[in-house]
Amino acid sequence: MPTRLSTVFRVSACAATLVLAGPIAADPNAGAYLAARQAGLIGDYPAASGYFRDALLSDANNLALMEQTITAFVGTGEIQSAASISRPFLEAGGESQIANIALMAQAARAHEWDAIFDLIEAGHEVGPLLDGISQAWAYVGKGDLDNALLRLDEIIDTPGLRGFGQQHKALALAMSGDLEGASAIYDLPANVGIVPTRASVVAHLQILCQLGEFERAAGISERAFGNDPEPEIAALRGAINAREIPDLGRVVSTPSEGVSYAFKGLSDILAGEANERYLLLYAQAARYIAPQDADAQIATARLLNALDQYDAAAQTFAQVATDDPAYHSAEIGRAEALRLAGRPEQAIEVLTQLTRSHPELPLSHASLGDIYRREEQFAQARASYTAALDGYPETAPIRWWLLYSRGISNERLDDWNAAESDFRAALALNPDDPSVLNYLGYSMVDRGMTENYDEALAMIEKAVAARPDSGAIVDSLAWVYYKLGRYQDAVTPMERAAELAPNDPILSDHLGDVYWMVGRDVEAHFQWRRALSFEPEEAEAERIRRKLQVGLDAVYAEEGASPAPAVEVATGD
Repeated sequence: MPTRLSTVFRVSACAATLVLAGPIAADPNAGAYLAARQAGLIGDYPAASGYFRDALLSDANNLALMEQTITAFVGTGEIQSAASISRPFLEAGGESQIANIALMAQAARAHEWDAIFDLIEAGHEVGPLLDGISQAWAYVGKGDLDNALLRLDEIIDTPGLRGFGQQHKALALAMSGDLEGASAIYDLPANVGIVPTRASVVAHLQILCQLGEFERAAGISERAFGNDPEPEIAALRGAINAREIPDLGRVVSTPSEGVSYAFKGLSDILAGEANERYLLLYAQAARYIAPQDADAQIATARLLNALDQYDAAAQTFAQVATDDPAYHSAEIGRAEALRLAGRPEQAIEVLTQLTRSHPELPLSHASLGDIYRREEQFAQARASYTAALDGYPETAPIRWWLLYSRGISNERLDDWNAAESDFRAALALNPDDPSVLNYLGYSMVDRGMTENYDEALAMIEKAVAARPDSGAIVDSLAWVYYKLGRYQDAVTPMERAAELAPNDPILSDHLGDVYWMVGRDVEAHFQWRRALSFEPEEAEAERIRRKLQVGLDAVYAEEGASPAPAVEVATGD
């Protein structure tokens, strides 16, 4: 049976949940404790750290309260504060994996290598992998490469840790100047060497350039990244083509960065095995040890986003230096955090500035288009998507999505010819995408393009087959039947759509219309009232209220419209 990562790395997810395990002594600041506890339950480390700090002032020797305060501080990246509590906590007999993380991170940042050995020898461990990796980098820091490699070989021989150990061994060899030895590790097959990742491939390419193996580097770059226009990859590829050593900085250039890389790597590979609150503790430790490392900053910010800590995420993304190759990725992340925080204007400003500072990066325009579209600023969205399409090569996989998104913007701007052209171009690149099939099919039906109904029905049936649990897509199928006058056929898929998306006012409204057309008037009125309870847009709400007053037939008459005559579909019985 495969070894689970959570077992290998000793994941203690409960340690990241700020709920006290033991009773709290009489606390004159009970309000702070209760507020901290509530903040901890939802993973709001910034709020929890402040409240726990206040509570601890009133009950300074409470070990349970100390442990939770340490966790909150690590969660906010206040490693120094966490470490200052961790020492008396351990001296008083406390034991906490998070306290050990804080002290190990503090020692690594300060280059206090003996402190790492002392911590582990005293039994204050973080986990089998990080303990071993940190000891190896501590040996490197002390100038003892032989013992560092011996420690890494022990990790490589440990089931489940081979790839991690090989990666750090290659980085340690490269740092020591043994580029051939490092390259030999990267050349090993993945089952005995390093599973390729973006970071490992970049490190390998840098080593090959230093060895003068530019042709080999070019081949690996092409296979790994294709036409990726991301700045770091573009700069790396440019250096390779110019037969120059890339000026990107090493993946790991100091022992401290080696420890940081291990913390971040563990956070990455445990994704999906542990909750984000726990992973954030490792990422914050990595960020503290190597604050100049853009990857650690971005990884931490993305976890903060996942925990709905959008303001903290935006602030963390902003820590990436403007001259760092990852700056554009950080700015796109910052814009998304600002949007999620309810500040779309600031998000738009961030991305607008990015398109000016990095005009050669089409992803900036694409991201700006996404925010404009979500904010229903469709003219601006269309312009941004066009700029993105102009910047990407014809072979870029993202082109179908950009065409689809621009098509939506054109459709909302009532430029149907341009919208249909974009949708069909998107389908030419990605013929089976259910979202494009559904949007184009539904739009043709909704616009009364009767000559396209058969094509629209085929598109939507294909979309439903691909995504049968999408309420919006199943609704489209029912609505095609409705428009064709096949009202009985529309009942079952329309009921299914309303079941899949029970709080969608449009679907409940459509179900009411279908019921009306098959003579189920009481149920139709119920669904219309239900649709109103979900607060549809005012124009839709007014039409629903009118249907409740006079019925659907009268509403059609008032609008000068006529529903399709009922069609009986032969069943073959």
